[in-house]
Amino acid sequence: MNTSETAVTTEAAHDDHDHPSDAKYIQIALLLGIITAAEVATYFVDIGVALIPVLMIMMVVKFFYVASWFMHLRFDSPLFTKFFVAGLILATAVYLVFLTVFEFWSKG
Repeated sequence: MNTSETAVTTEAAHDDHDHPSDAKYIQIALLLGIITAAEVATYFVDIGVALIPVLMIMMVVKFFYVASWFMHLRFDSPLFTKFFVAGLILATAVYLVFLTVFEFWSKG
């Protein structure tokens, strides 16, 4: 296999999927900015005991969008998606365990 065949093969391997447009990336960035603004707004608005679940949900949504769009996870092997989801579940579980160990739930 010569150099030109290798270049064509490599180029073909990268073109297996359609890349999203710049407008789509801007939409995702705006969505992430809105979610971040909502997270910051929780500091100023007292939502009571719903604070941690709401922040956790926003964290998971932001993680999903960053991993799937900006890290191109949507276009990779499903095995990579399984690894990321497993990592997200593990991180969330560890965070909840630490909140429990430090008696976060019983503090008023």
